[in-house]
Amino acid sequence: MSKIATTKMSSKGQVVIPEAIRKQLNLEPGEQFVVMAESDVVILKRITPPTIDEFEPLLARARLAAAEAGLTQKDVEEAIREVRKRDEGRS
Repeated sequence: MSKIATTKMSSKGQVVIPEAIRKQLNLEPGEQFVVMAESDVVILKRITPPTIDEFEPLLARARLAAAEAGLTQKDVEEAIREVRKRDEGRS
């Protein structure tokens, strides 16, 4: 059964997830969330990385899309170098 709890927002915009909810969902410190708003509803969705079994088909689809677009390994490496070079200039 779902638990219901109340909380409030601090002056810094921080919201505490009540302990009962954290326990029910096995939330750990450092968890990351996507936050969405619709009307007066705020939704927090935990971000979970894909398992290796889920990642393999994603990787295969990405490789197929890259091949269909005519991208080569060299193109990808060059794009990575360009982004890293650009990001170094921001530091």
